[in-house]
Amino acid sequence: MSTSPPRKPRKPPTPPTPTPTPPPPSTPPSSPPPPAVDGLLSAARRNLREFAHGLSHPSHPATPLLADAPKRWQRLLPYLVVLALVATFIPVTINVLTEGYGVNGGLAGALAVAQAAPLLMLAHRPLQAWWIIFPADILGAAALLGYPVGKFDVWPWPPPTLVGYLFVLLALALRETRRTLAAVWVATGAASLILHLIAPERSNGSALLLVILGAVVLVIGAALRERGDAQRRLAEQETISEAERAQRTLLEERTRIARELHDVVAHHMSVITVQADSAPYRISGLPEEAREEFGAIAASARESLTEMRRLLTVLRSEGTEGERAPQPGLDRVQQLVEATVRAGLPAELSLAADLPDVPQAVDLSAYRIVQEALANVVRHAPGARTRISITSDGAHLTVLVVNDRAEQPGSPLETTGTGHGLVGMRERVRLTGGTLDTGPLPDGGFRVAARLPLAAAPPPTSEDS
Repeated sequence: MSTSPPRKPRKPPTPPTPTPTPPPPSTPPSSPPPPAVDGLLSAARRNLREFAHGLSHPSHPATPLLADAPKRWQRLLPYLVVLALVATFIPVTINVLTEGYGVNGGLAGALAVAQAAPLLMLAHRPLQAWWIIFPADILGAAALLGYPVGKFDVWPWPPPTLVGYLFVLLALALRETRRTLAAVWVATGAASLILHLIAPERSNGSALLLVILGAVVLVIGAALRERGDAQRRLAEQETISEAERAQRTLLEERTRIARELHDVVAHHMSVITVQADSAPYRISGLPEEAREEFGAIAASARESLTEMRRLLTVLRSEGTEGERAPQPGLDRVQQLVEATVRAGLPAELSLAADLPDVPQAVDLSAYRIVQEALANVVRHAPGARTRISITSDGAHLTVLVVNDRAEQPGSPLETTGTGHGLVGMRERVRLTGGTLDTGPLPDGGFRVAARLPLAAAPPPTSEDS
């Protein structure tokens, strides 16, 4: 009997090898903040560059000081001042250096010219003058070290040098920016400190005095300059505001005139519509083509009226009921004058009885001119006797309003006029093709004269605006 071979023991299954998970991407380490020392050095370098730029680049063009002054003597004043400074400091510096410090005449003259002659440039180029005077003052202080010390010697800045340098600082403060002034003051302080350290036994306080007085002069001059700049900007802003106000008033007046002209045109368009609609009934025997033509005319007129009413809704955005009333004309001038008399203004009206047919636009413009002229008299000359005259020569309508000087004591309601009423008058007269003449009278009164054409005038061009 055969025996089967022994079975080999079965190996346990090998567990699957786990797939290694890739490590998360490492965040690059952030760069450490720069040390504080580097920030201080960068700020120092930046300030030094700004100081150097301020000292080497004037902040204003080479225009004379007070070049924009209205009077000639004011524009010449800076030149007269610098001439007086040069004529004073050159001989004074020579005398002080020769008599007080024992400097020989040639060197004293050279130093005086180098330190005082550039003062002529203060009127238009103060920074360039400082570049000449400042080294000359340092050179003069160094030159005085070669002479014996006197009992009353002032070093490093003798009195003429110190006073002349203060004038330079004042001229700089009136023209240059704060950055330039700070750079000049730092340079002055550094030069004073270095000279004091070179000869401390000879330095007797003028170095510190120049730094202190220089700071005071620079602050005062800079304050004056900035105050003048603020006043100029304010004046420019007031001029711009006044121009904008006048433009806004003109636009408002044009809008008002447009509303009134709409009423005039709408009246005529309504008449055209009624006549076109009633023509087939009033005229017998019209052919069919004529009836259709009248119908088309009536339809176009009604469409135009619809569009004009839509435009009027936009123009009359205020929604006041007073604007919906019928527009006034010359027939209501008498009522206007009577109301003005009741308000305390003595007024007389002369209205021609034989006036021809006046176009509606001219009729309305004449009324508005009289109304605005009387309102101006009430505002600016209360109590002044006023005369209104309305005449016609057949081709033109003349409206004349003349008032005397105010007789009532006290100030007018408005001491300064804006001219807005005159703007409205001129616009109305321009739109009708007429002329307007306004101005004061020798006796203190005022005159308004408008001449309006009664015939249709050509529309004004843009050049007339």
